[in-house]
Amino acid sequence: MKDIYSALIYKPILNALVFIYNNISLGDLGLAIIILTILFRLVLYPLFQKQVRYQATMQRIQPKLKKIQQEHKGDMEKQSQATLAVYKEHNINPFSGFVVILIQLPILFALYHVFVNIFKPEIFSDLYSFIVRPTELNPIFAGFFDLRQHNYILVFVTAVAQYVQGKLSLGARPVDKNSEDTAQKVGQSMVWMAPLITLVVFAKLPAAVVLYWLVSTAFSIGQQILVNKQIQENEHRGIPEKTS
Repeated sequence: MKDIYSALIYKPILNALVFIYNNISLGDLGLAIIILTILFRLVLYPLFQKQVRYQATMQRIQPKLKKIQQEHKGDMEKQSQATLAVYKEHNINPFSGFVVILIQLPILFALYHVFVNIFKPEIFSDLYSFIVRPTELNPIFAGFFDLRQHNYILVFVTAVAQYVQGKLSLGARPVDKNSEDTAQKVGQSMVWMAPLITLVVFAKLPAAVVLYWLVSTAFSIGQQILVNKQIQENEHRGIPEKTS
């Protein structure tokens, strides 16, 4: 399994980064990371789009699900039947969100693996024969960001971006602070939890990893805005969302 992961995911990502560094980013590793991240998000755009659309649609049907829980309180069979009917009405596959995340995990892990170890000389032993090994990697991005070191400015900006993404993922639906709905409470909590986790975890990581996460989050914000707009337009036209 490890060999398959290395051959199909880790090595292609590493070699793509070094190729971009050598030929496109003009020896700027930070720019190479940005380009690779954008390419990665474009290639996997359909998967991320499905995930974002699923999350946005689930947020918008929460009032219906809450009403079902209230109307069929104590009768789990009727509650399940009514819930499945809502899922069918909105073309929701309740397992699609999990499957999309599961598919992405090995790729996200490989990206993290590459960015954490990119400054270790032994990493270049995994380069393909046709990829030129850099004599050295320039760790300075934008003139003053050392990608080998912790960078609290990048971490803070990334945390803010995570907060913005979290707020957008809740959609335009008014927040009911007195709601007993578990999914809604989790969604509201994650708006704050994700930035806090970012501050704690990424403060200890090299800036190269943080830069990747910042660019990926910025891409997600744009994608979330687009999906929210499309869902609102479809709701106005009476067109059900398709998430599966």
